[in-house]
Amino acid sequence: MEGKRRRLQMESQAESVILLTKIKEFTRVLLTDLTNGRSPLILIDRFRSYCAVPNANWFRSNSNQSPFHLFVSDIFLQCSFCASDLPYGKEALTLSTKSRAHRLVVMLRVMLIVQKLLQENKHSSKRDIYYTYPSLFLDQSMVDQAINDICIFMQCSRHNLNVVSAGNGLTMGWIRFSEGERKFDCISSPNSVHPVPVHVEEVKDIISVAQYILVVEKESVFQRLANDQFCNANHCIVITGRGYPDIPTRRFLRLLVEKLRLPVYCLVDCDPYGFDILTTYRFGSMQMAYDTKHLRVPEIRWLGAFPSDSERYFVPKQCILPLTAEDKRKVEAMLLRCYLQREVPQWRLELKLMLQKGVKFEIEALSAHALSYLSDSYIPSKIERKLIM
Repeated sequence: MEGKRRRLQMESQAESVILLTKIKEFTRVLLTDLTNGRSPLILIDRFRSYCAVPNANWFRSNSNQSPFHLFVSDIFLQCSFCASDLPYGKEALTLSTKSRAHRLVVMLRVMLIVQKLLQENKHSSKRDIYYTYPSLFLDQSMVDQAINDICIFMQCSRHNLNVVSAGNGLTMGWIRFSEGERKFDCISSPNSVHPVPVHVEEVKDIISVAQYILVVEKESVFQRLANDQFCNANHCIVITGRGYPDIPTRRFLRLLVEKLRLPVYCLVDCDPYGFDILTTYRFGSMQMAYDTKHLRVPEIRWLGAFPSDSERYFVPKQCILPLTAEDKRKVEAMLLRCYLQREVPQWRLELKLMLQKGVKFEIEALSAHALSYLSDSYIPSKIERKLIM
């Protein structure tokens, strides 16, 4: 075990040395350009986790081929890049305009902070970085963009820069693991709540007797399961990202799926934002598309709540709300995402049903029958009867 720990430390140190070398070479080239009177030109690869597929009605008026064949061929044409880990284009950072020059300066300043973190073997959050030069960065989003640009340019993940998230996720269940020198023993008390580890690369010695992993969208549902002692009756691991999942939660979930080879199910609200969170877990987000291969969990299955569940489980009328205009626009935009048609057409059909019915409901609506209905009936019956997608 000590040998494994030493090997991981050596690998981490080697990665830091490589990044520091890249930063040094990047700075040297930049200074050479400026010294010789040349404007620096930095090309940043651009990635995407999906593209939009045009409405099928477009095809009917633009070709003699059948709409189906045109639809399929266009999907494969557009998805040739977002279906892989290859960039689909490049973006140039120069000093030619004020906005691009400012973005380049921000990137350089953040790179200097990262260089110091790597040299001193320290970690920092994005928020901490912002507060080092708020007058230059102006907004947190500028720091976020600079970190993404550096990761793409240096071909690394965010944790390689020693930039970490504060951590938002929670977990409980039949699992035991270590994060560095800290030990997490959920098995001795499976309904005790623990934070998701921030330094996922330091997680090791994972032991579990769980039968599956359950991801729930919201902390309120997570706490309901904890209060119901859900993990006593169900040998599983439960994780929540408390809304849109942060990077540690997504990395931790992917690590568990890779190491334990367990089925993984996801329970979200039956509304556009719940569905978007579900797709973030499975396919990744557009913002982090460059690192999707390290964050996505393609094995994840949708447990609920489906639009069709409102009739199957007799959701009370008072718990069903109409979709807002914003909701409808979001659904229409998501229906165009290429990966839905390509990989999970059943999900797309349910999303279309949500739009057709024009209504939504939250997970908690299923508890209108009984406070512990989710724990006692809905989740176990869904898994047992394989009513998942």
